[in-house]
Amino acid sequence: METLVSIGYILACLLLFSLVIAIHEFGHFILALKLGMRVEAFSIGFGPVLWSRKHNGVEYRISAIPLGGYVSIPDVDPDGTKALEGASANKAKVQVAAWKEFLVALAGPMMNLVLAIALAVTISLVPGARFGTLPAEIGSVLENGPAFVAGMQSGDRVVRVGARPVESWTEMQTEVQIAGGKATEFEVERGGERLTLSITPERNEVTGGYFIKAVSITNHTGAAAWMPERNPLKQLKWDAMSIFRILKGLVTPKEAKMTSQALGGPEMIAEALYGSMRRNVWDGLGFLRFLNVNLAILNLLPIPVLDGGLIIFALIAMVFRRRVPEKIVRWLSMAFMVLLMGLMAILIMRDAYRSFRIHTYDHERQDQGAEVR
Repeated sequence: METLVSIGYILACLLLFSLVIAIHEFGHFILALKLGMRVEAFSIGFGPVLWSRKHNGVEYRISAIPLGGYVSIPDVDPDGTKALEGASANKAKVQVAAWKEFLVALAGPMMNLVLAIALAVTISLVPGARFGTLPAEIGSVLENGPAFVAGMQSGDRVVRVGARPVESWTEMQTEVQIAGGKATEFEVERGGERLTLSITPERNEVTGGYFIKAVSITNHTGAAAWMPERNPLKQLKWDAMSIFRILKGLVTPKEAKMTSQALGGPEMIAEALYGSMRRNVWDGLGFLRFLNVNLAILNLLPIPVLDGGLIIFALIAMVFRRRVPEKIVRWLSMAFMVLLMGLMAILIMRDAYRSFRIHTYDHERQDQGAEVR
């Protein structure tokens, strides 16, 4: 019975993840049609086509690799991305007005934001949904751990990690991961006074994460980390600020290495979505809200292949009345596509290795427990 329940949750997560992709591509698709552009295909997934049907000149597809999706708009898509979409790069392009390209590129991320807003509002209206933040207050300190050695005590409230103020346990955890294994200043409140402790987080060989070995106070709200506020605007602000913090870490030389090591790929996202759905359906939809905001922001980065890159090319054409040469667009698109797919492959392999280590460790602990009994 448990196996069937697990399969049901997995299918639900696949449907929800597909919704995130579909709503993004639908934004590009519907606006391109409304503006009179040619649309060849609308696909969920990449790679070999598993199912297709043609309607009003558009081929609708479900493809084999469920790590994204695309809508093929020949007059807008850079030639460098057409091989990925299974289209021919040799078809003649009709030059489309730059403002139309701008709007079509922007439509995908905007649809993700629309879905995020709808989810945030819906969840806020549910009486049973749990909201709240866990303060960065120490409940207990593990003996001989980094926090214990530095003099941290039960009841301390962490207000700063390194140069970053923190208000919640989640924010503190994020800063610990970004700090990595280097000595970091923790400013704490204790008995009305503020003290500064130097703590060197310790790396867990199983998960690869960094920890100071301090335990939080009891989470009386029962809320997930991504459910801080019932107010929809505050929910969405928290989502956006979380991704901006990671992006800032990636471009800050002192933080870039550890921030990149803390990133997760599709497998980690899938595990988080599955875990949140098993915990509580509203937590699951809250994570989906968080995922939509993140996807919208990441797609707006000014990188060729992403929507942000197309927006930049369109803005250049609108402002300077001259387009970036197609040859440059094509090579930039191909180069960044290879780079992004390589990074995705690294994240997938790293996630798989991490999961293998965790599950192997869990089985070892279970076997040791059985032997003791």
